[in-house]
Amino acid sequence: MCKLCVMYIFGIKNTDMPLFQVECGSFGLLILTFFLSFVFLYFWSEAQNDYNDFDWFNFGNLGFWFPWSLVLLAIAAALFTYIALLLVLAVCLLSEGQRLYLHWSHKTGIMVALVFSVTATGILSDLWSKEWKTLQLSLQVTAPFLHVAAVSLMAVLSWPTALHFFLRQVVVLALYLSVLFSLYLVPLGMYSPCIKEAGTLGPAPALIGHRGAPMLAPENTLMSFEKAVESGEGLETDVTISYDGVPFLMHDSTLRRTTNVAEVFPNRTHLDAAMFTWAEIQQLNAGSWFLLRDPFGTASSLSETDRSQAQNQSVPSLAQFLEVAAARGKLVLFDLRRPPYGHPYRPSYINTTLVSCLLVPLAVQVLWLPSEDRALVSGLDPALQQTSGLKASIQELTDDGISWLNLHYSTMSQQQIWYRKYQSVNISTNLYVISQPWLYTLAWCAGAQSVTTNSIHILSSINKPLFLMTPEEYSLMWILTDLVSAFLIFAIFTFHW
Repeated sequence: MCKLCVMYIFGIKNTDMPLFQVECGSFGLLILTFFLSFVFLYFWSEAQNDYNDFDWFNFGNLGFWFPWSLVLLAIAAALFTYIALLLVLAVCLLSEGQRLYLHWSHKTGIMVALVFSVTATGILSDLWSKEWKTLQLSLQVTAPFLHVAAVSLMAVLSWPTALHFFLRQVVVLALYLSVLFSLYLVPLGMYSPCIKEAGTLGPAPALIGHRGAPMLAPENTLMSFEKAVESGEGLETDVTISYDGVPFLMHDSTLRRTTNVAEVFPNRTHLDAAMFTWAEIQQLNAGSWFLLRDPFGTASSLSETDRSQAQNQSVPSLAQFLEVAAARGKLVLFDLRRPPYGHPYRPSYINTTLVSCLLVPLAVQVLWLPSEDRALVSGLDPALQQTSGLKASIQELTDDGISWLNLHYSTMSQQQIWYRKYQSVNISTNLYVISQPWLYTLAWCAGAQSVTTNSIHILSSINKPLFLMTPEEYSLMWILTDLVSAFLIFAIFTFHW
């Protein structure tokens, strides 16, 4: 009955044929498509940390909001599931000695999956190449478990391999054994900062809210910062100078994405945010877009009180932001965007911003990120913690008075040793933007002192790394996996011999 079902699905005739007459082209194409679709699905599923950036990138290019990242993930998952089922059925069919004649609809489906996987991987590699670094980081966490899964799969495949290929297809048998032995040796080349001796794990990284708590409230609003200070140790934002000299919070160069500027000033939607006066900026609503577009898919979980509060947010000034931080004694980190040409405060934008910082109570620790005129800034306000966005030698950093580094999380793939060296001379490292628990775990194991995050309410509940084991535990894990699988495979081949 099972055999008839498989034959019906593939649309083949009931013709017993020797295995060497299998339509190798179709089966090879099926295996290739399975591999490429798996690579893309794994690649894109591990990129979830940056889905929000991807969707806003498309918003900037297309002019409208749509959750492209989730749609792409759903399509990739559906196509991979379809190809995986076809491959399983194909193996069952070949085990029965049947010739593989794929129905035209399945051939079309395979080609669609193949073209989609190759095209999507190529486009994202060109536009979003940094995600390959995220993939490399994910392997530092998932590789031990992927190894167990791969060896288990090879053990399952040993049955049809021994049954049909052991004596008749030496090439297939040699390929199978080559892959198997390679998998056995893979753990020798694995590295993960979360495989470390007991007692060597440092404290959890401090949490800095990226533009506040953007999953719980509109980004860069007072509501967002008030939510963030409930769970984290610091706040991060971006500062722009209004046309009349008031420092205010805005990440983008325009007001189009996070305000209703299209309704209030329809002819100025593409104008630089710094070219608006503070009075004009105060007329804008900075919260309604959050409920309308729901960028993180979290708006529906808000209470009615929070939804009402989010609906009525405005763009805050730097002074208002610093007051929120001072009230809870939180550190702040901000970048400063220079106004465009023709702006009256372009020559003095740093001094204008410093005036707001000098009025901050001593309870607030300000991390100053802008690199321009750093010596002047340090002289005017020595209390500012000078922060660099570029990795450099310890000598260069100490000469510039740098006490903090603000680096992209992808530096974890190669910079663990640098974190310890920096810390030895009292230079702290902050990694941005980390929102997935597995990435936070990796940053913790790597020794980062703090992370900037969109999901401060989620990461604050993590009390220990999600993946942590000693070298001895890891060695026991992969050696047992290899030994048990080797015993089972040997027994299966012996049985069929």
